[in-house]
Amino acid sequence: MSIVKSRDGTTIAFDKVGDGPPVILVGGAFQHRAFDPRTGQLAALLAERFTVYRYDRRGRGDSGDTPPYAVAREIEDLDALISEVGGPAGVYGESSGGNLVLEAAAGGLAINRIAVWEANILVDDSRPPLPDDYVRRLTVLASVGPRGEAVAYFLTTAVGVPPEYLAPMRANPMWAGMEAVAHTLAYDGTVVGESMSGTPAAAQQWRSVTVPTLVLDGGQSPWMSAGADALAKALPHAVRQTLVGQEHGVAPESIGPILTEFFAG
Repeated sequence: MSIVKSRDGTTIAFDKVGDGPPVILVGGAFQHRAFDPRTGQLAALLAERFTVYRYDRRGRGDSGDTPPYAVAREIEDLDALISEVGGPAGVYGESSGGNLVLEAAAGGLAINRIAVWEANILVDDSRPPLPDDYVRRLTVLASVGPRGEAVAYFLTTAVGVPPEYLAPMRANPMWAGMEAVAHTLAYDGTVVGESMSGTPAAAQQWRSVTVPTLVLDGGQSPWMSAGADALAKALPHAVRQTLVGQEHGVAPESIGPILTEFFAG
């Protein structure tokens, strides 16, 4: 493990593997190095061609956290890592991590290629938009405890898990790991912001992103597919691809070769 300091002094922990042009992996909700072996497997696959950096977003794993939270601070975290690797870098983001990558690219970071897997973009009425008080409720639930209530609210409201599925999920050993980073769910909610409003223009906020962008989904969630279509249309240099049958937690062996080809450019 290595660390880099962000602009506000927060320490950001990361691992580096492989040799070649730099590619940085940005996780979504709950994801961090110790909790997400899937991205570790993806890093190992990409390491055959690239130097791959996998980091803990602030508030998770071995990274620090400095209140108050702001999306700008998360962008500064990524900027610090890009500076560490000598940028520019290719960046891959999953779920809300994809939204963060798009925000970073729109903010002018030294990113030369972007790939996003099922970024959270709701452009129609195929599912309910996030409630107006979504971030506030997550913040309160994670603060007053028990933290499992914040996890439950996220799963039922954002993910759409039926309430009756929560009891067996709470019995799973992974539940404790989700509780440990429950306070960062509000961070993801803030990153996602207006992109989950359910308006056709939700993807237009990133139309200034001009770097080559690969927009990916698995075709399992109609709202995510529609959002990916809208994003690809909004960006001037986007390529759109569906990995048919892949769930939101995409299999490394399925997406690895696609990302390798894309980042090799």
